[in-house]
Parts: sequence; structure tokens; C-alpha cells
Amino acid sequence: MKRIAAGLLAVLVLLVISAAGPAGVAAQPKEVVIGVLYPMSGPNAQPGIDNKPVIEIGADIANGAVDLPFPFYQKLKGMPGLKGAKIRLIFADHQGKPELGQAEAERLITQEKVHALVGCWHSGVTATASQVAERYGIPFLNPESSSPGLTRRGLKWFFRTSPHDEHFTQGMFEFFRDFEKKRGVKIATAGLTYDTSLFGADSGKVMKDLAKKYGVEVVLDLQYKERSTSLQSEVQRLKAANPDVWMPTSYQTDAILFVRTSKQLDYNPKMIMAQNAGHLSPDFIKAVGKEAEGTLSRAPFSTDLIAKRPVAAALNALYMKRHSKDLYDFPARSFTGFMTLLDAINRAGSTDPEAIRKALVATSIPGDQLIMTWEGIKFDETGQNTQVRAIIVQLQEGKYHTVWPWDSATREVLYPIPAWADRK
Repeated sequence: MKRIAAGLLAVLVLLVISAAGPAGVAAQPKEVVIGVLYPMSGPNAQPGIDNKPVIEIGADIANGAVDLPFPFYQKLKGMPGLKGAKIRLIFADHQGKPELGQAEAERLITQEKVHALVGCWHSGVTATASQVAERYGIPFLNPESSSPGLTRRGLKWFFRTSPHDEHFTQGMFEFFRDFEKKRGVKIATAGLTYDTSLFGADSGKVMKDLAKKYGVEVVLDLQYKERSTSLQSEVQRLKAANPDVWMPTSYQTDAILFVRTSKQLDYNPKMIMAQNAGHLSPDFIKAVGKEAEGTLSRAPFSTDLIAKRPVAAALNALYMKRHSKDLYDFPARSFTGFMTLLDAINRAGSTDPEAIRKALVATSIPGDQLIMTWEGIKFDETGQNTQVRAIIVQLQEGKYHTVWPWDSATREVLYPIPAWADRK
């Protein structure tokens, strides 16, 4: 009886092993579910509207439905590390509201069972949504939020591919010094305006710190309420202070109102250096492009550099076909971050969160494979990409053109900005 029982037990063990597959080998996932959090409605919906198509292109590349004929993207075709598992996207609209972003992140993780999250453009929304991911142990890839503090919270699961405000603002002040040498002008004073969002508050602090470092006197330090209905007082104070450079930090509705109010009150700054965001939005250019002529901004990418980078030109053709517009800052950063996440998942060969996190830590993507002008993508211990590079662009004749660094410039800097009375 003992021999019969032992024989039956052995048969049962073999059956269990056969059903489970080869020893030590986990079942391959059939799909990878990624939650994408962006503003898709509301006053600042442009990033979500323009980023959604490029994220879908990225998923199509991984699923083998679209071809981007460059080595980095070819190795992701069909996600060979996961034996052909398909990428499935779930988009969520946070409307630019931190509390909604937090709730949507919770829903995507607990109900939709996503394996990773991407988002959220707004720094304030990224802050709340990424805390949810941290609590659940889910990788969170941030392609664009620029608040420096996001990678200084000691989070284990948070990674950012884009420059933050200190990288960008450092570039702005380096531009000022290079411009002084090139054109023989002195930029000695600055006027700072920034809103009450996390992005605005952090930007204001960074600008003040670097102005002190570079010996630029801040003659106006003005924080205003986000989405203001009137900016007359703020523009009157700018006009009275008359700084050598006005440095605004605004989302698009406020950026548009600042331009219209400046025209109304005849405020004529010689130089405007914006912190990206609303000033780079297509809605801003469409609404006040002619009036905003000469506006400078920091950026990680510019449409006029597409022709200089074959991989960017190839992606732009796909994006134009799908979305009927050229790549610009927002979708370029979104695509770069999303493909970085897909690369990590492919190398992990698994949808296990810890395996994906370890693969993100080990990321090393060379700059010549990117659509950006960066040296590459490598994360430090905080989750920040250390190989980023900022450029300066200027709005001329209705389009932004690269004007710095000088070796990348496609236009000379327009300076001073023509006064309202001298414009045609």
C-alpha cells in the first residue's frame, strides 16, 4: 500500500509540474497594460490632446503595427523580451487637477490593473499621482513635469526623463551671459512672474536662486493667482519696474492674457524669457502668435531641429499623418519618456513591477537614438535623467526657432523686441 501511495503521489507531482510548465519558468504575459494620465479636457488640455497620438504610435511600434527604422526602436518591435506580448493603453483625463489625478491613478492601479503609469505633464498632478504609484509599488515614468522637487522625495518607483527647472533655468542664465558677450548688451535686472501652482512656485524659487548666483538683480518678484481673470495690476508693476528681461512662468490661459494685457497697457519689454509650458502651447501661438513675437523660451526640443535628426524626421512623418501637425516640445518629450518605459519592460522580460523598476534603474540609451538633442538617458539614484540638455527658442514670424546654443541655432536672436507702436 505504501508503494502504491508513493507511486500515486509521484504521478500527482508530475501532473502538477506538467500543468505549470518547465520548472522555474513563469507564464509569459499576453499583454502589458499601461495607464496614461494627461489633461484631455479643460483649459490646459492641449498637452493631452497632442500627446495621445504619439503615445499610440509608440504602442504601435512595440506591437509591430508601425515601423520606425532605427536600431533602438527596431529592437522593441514585437516586444521580444516578452515573447510578443501586446501593449494595451488606458488613457485617463485628470483635467489638470491634482486630486483627480490622484483618484485616477488609484483607479488605474486597483481596477484596471495597470503594470506601469505614464504622466502627468502638470507638476502638481504628477506629485499626487506618483505618490499613489509609490504606495502600490508600481513604476511611474514622468516624461515632462519640471518641478525639481519631484525627484527629491526619496521615491523608489518614480523616474523622469526630461530636464527639470534647474536644468532649464541654468540654460537660460547661460544664454544671458553668452548673449551679452555676443551682442555687447547688459542684462543686469530681471522681473519674475509665476503662478501659484507647484510648477510656478518651484520655478520662482529656482529663478531667484540662479539670478543671485549670476549677479542679476530681481527688481520684481511677483506671484499671481493661477487662471486669473485680470492681470492688469501685474503688468502695470512690470512696466513700472522695467527689468532688462521679463521671466514669466504661466500655463497657456494666463500666458495669453499676459500678452493681451501687455498690448493694452503698452508694456514693451526688450526681452522675454519664458519657462516653456503655456508659452510653447499651439493654442498660445494660435491666439497671440503675432503679438508674442520675440518671446524666448527654454525647451528640450524644437520643431526646426527635426530636419537635423533623421529619427525625429521619421517620427514626425508618422505623427503628421496621424495628427496633422508637426512634432513639438510636448509630444516629443512624451514619446521619449514612453519609449524609455517600453525599453525597460522589454529588457525586464516581465510585467513584474520590481523587474521593471530594476530595468529602469539600469537604463542606458545613447543620444543618437533619441529624437531629442540630449546626450542620452541614464537615471541617477533619485530617478532623474542625468544626460539632458536645454535649448533656447524664440518666436519669430509665428513659429519657434532654435537660437541657442549657437552651434544648434537656426535663427539669430531678435533683440530688442519691437515696441507695440513700431509693429506692422
